[in-house]
Amino acid sequence: MRIRIHRLPYLALLLWLSLLVAPGLSCTKEPAALTAAPTLPVAPAILAESNRLLSSTLIGEYTPTELAKRVPNLPIVSALTRYSIRVYRLTYTTPNTDGQPITASGAVLVPVAAEALPLLSYQHGTISPKDEARAPSYYRPGGEVWTAISVLASSGYLVAAPDYIGYGASKNLPHPYEHAASLASASLDMLRAAREFCQREKIQLNDKNFLLGYSEGGFATLALHKLMEEKHAPELTVTASAPGAGAYHKSAFADYILKSEQSLNFLSSYVWVLDTYNRVYHLNRPLTQYFQEPWATQLQANPFAKVPEMARQLFTEPFRAGILNKTDQPMTAAFRANDIYDWRPRAPLALFHGTADDYVPFFNSEDAYKAMRARGATQVELRPIKDGNHFSSVPQYTLEALAFFGEFQEVK
Repeated sequence: MRIRIHRLPYLALLLWLSLLVAPGLSCTKEPAALTAAPTLPVAPAILAESNRLLSSTLIGEYTPTELAKRVPNLPIVSALTRYSIRVYRLTYTTPNTDGQPITASGAVLVPVAAEALPLLSYQHGTISPKDEARAPSYYRPGGEVWTAISVLASSGYLVAAPDYIGYGASKNLPHPYEHAASLASASLDMLRAAREFCQREKIQLNDKNFLLGYSEGGFATLALHKLMEEKHAPELTVTASAPGAGAYHKSAFADYILKSEQSLNFLSSYVWVLDTYNRVYHLNRPLTQYFQEPWATQLQANPFAKVPEMARQLFTEPFRAGILNKTDQPMTAAFRANDIYDWRPRAPLALFHGTADDYVPFFNSEDAYKAMRARGATQVELRPIKDGNHFSSVPQYTLEALAFFGEFQEVK
């Protein structure tokens, strides 16, 4: 029998985390590189289901007192952290977008506890290339795992946090931004590596696996949930997942952008999405097919060049027409390959999203909820965050997502 936990310290921890994490779990507003690359296939292959772990390195051990000091002026933290944590950098094998095995990395945060621990896979939000040091395996101030996620681990979760392809050990490769298949496979293989690490180090895990992430991390979380249930359920079972503010309906999002007559403050990030799909799905088009001048030339010379916020100014008319009329079949197919909103999850799933999100529109989560319920998914919930935008919604998302996980923890 599952017993819901209503311990005051646990809920206080969630409240503190919600205040702490607000600046961190967000999309970058900077564009990323549009660079030439070799022809690549549509999706990565999945490697064999064992022997992912290549190496582990202890970064350090941190006491509750040390963790509390990372957040000045919040003395309550010292009463909320329960365990010291040991942080390790893992390297592991995962397929790149061309199916070839590469070395990837991530961080594992291990509570120093005697009991068997639940495993939580944490998928981070967007990291621009210049902010490489924010990737989890560096474990430095400014990264998402340094503060809030460390306190979460101290409360009793063993956290596995993948860097994703393009960061950490694989930083010389381009990050496949918003590419569902490789985000999911890199996260899954990090979970496998973490479990191998725990077996080797004789760290006890229980049978619970939680999935958490916001923005690009929300998209990665839902993609991971889908991959685990549809292809790897006998190996790993999802206990519950709580993705936040992900762009799950890529086809509708493309239409929304290209039909827009208003200012859109995220077009610089959308440049990165188009670059990824242009490369991964081996379209290999010149920038002039996507972007009007002078933006195409400026982006070619400087991938961080500022772009206009009006879609009609940035994108070429042939590109806009091809997507809206569905005559651009290769790019339309790329968007559809990354539509992860329409499937039937079996584990409990809570979709969190700000109703006033002006970066990743709310319809992404609403469409997912409706499609999943129509397929008979009875444990899917839509959790709107009233009037929240992409950034202001983070505190409430964090509070409610972790309280949602608390419903599936057992009191012994």
